[in-house]
This record gives sequence, structure tokens and C-alpha cells, in this order.
Amino acid sequence: MKSKFFLAPMADVTDAAFRILCSNYGAGLTYTEMISSSALARKGENKLFDVQKIENPIAVQLMGNNLEDISKAVKIVSKKVDLIDFNMGCPMKKIVNNLCGAALLREPKRVKEICEVLVSSSKKPVSIKIRSGWDSNSINALKIAKIAEATGVSMITIHPKTSVQLRTGGVDWKLIKKIKDKVNISVIGNGGINCPEDAKRMFDETGCDYVMIGRVASKNPYIFKQVDDYLKTGKYDSKCYSEMIKDYLKLAEKYKTNFNYVKGHIIYMTKGIVGSAKLRNDISKAKNIKEIKKIIV
Repeated sequence: MKSKFFLAPMADVTDAAFRILCSNYGAGLTYTEMISSSALARKGENKLFDVQKIENPIAVQLMGNNLEDISKAVKIVSKKVDLIDFNMGCPMKKIVNNLCGAALLREPKRVKEICEVLVSSSKKPVSIKIRSGWDSNSINALKIAKIAEATGVSMITIHPKTSVQLRTGGVDWKLIKKIKDKVNISVIGNGGINCPEDAKRMFDETGCDYVMIGRVASKNPYIFKQVDDYLKTGKYDSKCYSEMIKDYLKLAEKYKTNFNYVKGHIIYMTKGIVGSAKLRNDISKAKNIKEIKKIIV
């Protein structure tokens, strides 16, 4: 890893162009969007599995519940990635209603079965991403982490919120520390990172091995350079939003990124700047990258 800071897997965000941009800015590891193992197993391919040869290291994040499909999906993607990650923390209704994502936290026996299948089906390292538990009355992240470790999982990401919290409420970094103190596999801390100072504080307070950065990177992908600089020197600089956008657009053109993704990224990157409301309105009307380039000067 060239740094200890990872780009989180995010729906409609972590396309190949954006992953490569974040890697160029210093992300130590990037992840694909979450991909259904059953959909991948049925078709043998998936548009979200857009890994490019230049990406190294790169992780794929899978989700699901069917053991046979999970095994097939792992074998399909293994040759193109460096790490197999499995989502056991997504709280979205359509996911948990299918007994996937965070719903698995209520089924430790199923977690064990899935981890065993992941490890036995892959020659690459396996990780899982979890939340604290289903709700405040069932905080079982440590139990899940120990199950994962016992089955041969190499790394675990902890987002210390419950499933029912969704994106509301605070994050409990003490839980990250508790798990780090009790397991011998690598622990990635996730949640509550809004600036470089937060990332350093997470390291200091939890002792985690790596920090995963999500939503703030959507607005400021340069944060990976900033946090790495801050950890090493105690200071960091900023990058003009227009420069970040131009860097992304070059990659989006090269890797033929879905234009809806492109517009979404540009709108995120322009939030909060002077005149952003009009700028985002103009971007939303653009029909191609060429028109966006005329807007971003």
C-alpha cells in the first residue's frame, strides 16, 4: 500500500475513472461499487465490475446471501483484483429485505458460512465490511470480527454505526479500538472522517491499521494527498476544484464513463464554492463531457 488511506466503495461514485483519480491523488486502495454476487454469477459479468489494468491495488466489493453464487462470483473476479471484500453493513432497505448487507449481522452462523466460502473460493485475501450491529440492543461487531478472523478473513472494515441509524447520529470510534485490541487481523476504521485532522485522530484514538474515506472524497478526492501529507508533516495544501474536475474528465473520457456518473461527480465537486448553484444548474443541463468542459473554466 502506498498509503494507509482507502477510498470506500460507494454506489454511483466509485467508477473506474474516479477510483484512478483518487489513486493518483494518493489513495492506498480503492474499491469497486458493491456488486451483487448472484447477478454476477448468473451472467458471468457485470457493468459495475469495470476494473482497469492500471489499477493496482484494487478491491472488488461483493454482496449476497447465496453461497453457491458467492463462490462463483469470487472465482469470476479474482483474476482481476487484489482483494475480495464482502459487504455485511449496507443498511438500505432493498438490500436488507433480501437478507443481505447489514441483515447478515443478525445471522452470525450465516456470516461464518459466507466467510468460509469466500476464503475457500479465493486465492486472494478476503475482507468484510460491517457495522456495529443491527440496532443499539444488538451490538455484535466484535463477535462478527472474531468469526471472520477464525475463518481466515484477512481484514475487516468497521463502520461504527448500527444499521437502523442509516446515515444519522454519531460514530462510536471506541468500538473500532475495542475490535482492534481483540483481533489479530488488520482493522480499517470508517466513518466520521471529514478532514485530514479527523483521519489522524482516528489513528490516534483507535490504533486502526488503515482509514477508509467515503463521502468527503466525493467532494474532494484530493483529500488522500492531504491526509497523507498531514500524517507525515502536520500540514497540507488544497487543490482548486476546477483542476480536480479537469483531471477527472480526462480519465472519464479515457475509460468511457457513464455520463450520469460524470455529471454526478462534477456536481459533488462544485458544492460549496462561490456561485455553485448556477454552476450546478448549468452542469445538470449538459449533454456530454465537451459541454461540461465549456462550463468549467
